Amino acid sequence: MRIALALGDAGGVGPELAAKLMAHPDLVDHEVIAIGAENVLRMGMEHGGVELDLKVISQDEIGRVEGARHVLVDLANCARDEITLGQSNPAAGRASLQNFAAALRLGKAGLVDAVMFTPFNKHSMRLARPEYVDEIGFIDAVLEAERSGREFNVLEEVWNARVTSHVPLRAVADRLSVERILSSIRLTAEVMAAAGKPGARIGVAALNPHAGDGRNFGDEDEDIIAPAVAQGAAEGFDVKGPIPSDTVFVRAIRGEFDAVLTMYHDQGQIAIKLLGFDRGVTLIAGYDFPIVTPAHGTAYDIAGQGRADLGATRAAARLGVDLARLNPRRNGAVTLAPDWATALVGS
Repeated sequence: MRIALALGDAGGVGPELAAKLMAHPDLVDHEVIAIGAENVLRMGMEHGGVELDLKVISQDEIGRVEGARHVLVDLANCARDEITLGQSNPAAGRASLQNFAAALRLGKAGLVDAVMFTPFNKHSMRLARPEYVDEIGFIDAVLEAERSGREFNVLEEVWNARVTSHVPLRAVADRLSVERILSSIRLTAEVMAAAGKPGARIGVAALNPHAGDGRNFGDEDEDIIAPAVAQGAAEGFDVKGPIPSDTVFVRAIRGEFDAVLTMYHDQGQIAIKLLGFDRGVTLIAGYDFPIVTPAHGTAYDIAGQGRADLGATRAAARLGVDLARLNPRRNGAVTLAPDWATALVGS
């Protein structure tokens, strides 16, 4: 399997994690095409205390990577003196965006089996690109996608899917609709089936305390979530809800559900990170290839100290490989544009 690995925020633990992952025995049978600045990856090697047998190429040499275990496409897009460890800055954000777009283009071209990135910092990315909202919107723009994907947080014992993601909490209720929740149920079942888990049992979290408590705490659970669940069940999905969000993960961990569909970001993230912070993976699914990353952030507080835990990054790589193996797509038949690694995205 071949993985495109976009180097994440240079001010955090991303360079260290990338270097440690590429040196780890987990990847001995796989190829990695890392994308970013050579000096940033070598900084990560210093922080992580590892050495890499690394072939460094330019972007126009991408067609000549066969037979090389690990390759770095050096974009030279983030100088060492532009990096301040433990702090966000526009240089790191700009490089993150460029690295990610290049990795996605390799996936679209069928030159890699999976795309992976080490943690981004959204503040850095917005300093570089003010219109940046989240990864899904950016992926849609790069791939010119006809359908937006969804984020899943994955542990071996339970998956978490979301109806909304990076939106203010006050906007969540207005973003909910029967069709949006139903499409999330469908996609959850589809992605889990593609991951070798057909017939997934899905528990749908309520929005309001006590699932609205008979409309005492809002109408969304009865008027929006319940009808979506009923329609999903009528379509043949094994789905139940709305279930109070303070118990739905308890029921999942006890074996009742394979996945929990939550209405907003932290409703699921808090539970998943509590259950397995050092194992959690974020999967962005719904595209032609898997996109994965560790579920934790840039950990600015320990950047440069050699203390970054590789557990979630290893889990992300394993999931990406497993999903790609189940749904092979790489063909290498598409020719990349000359500026594939440096082209701007949008206006």
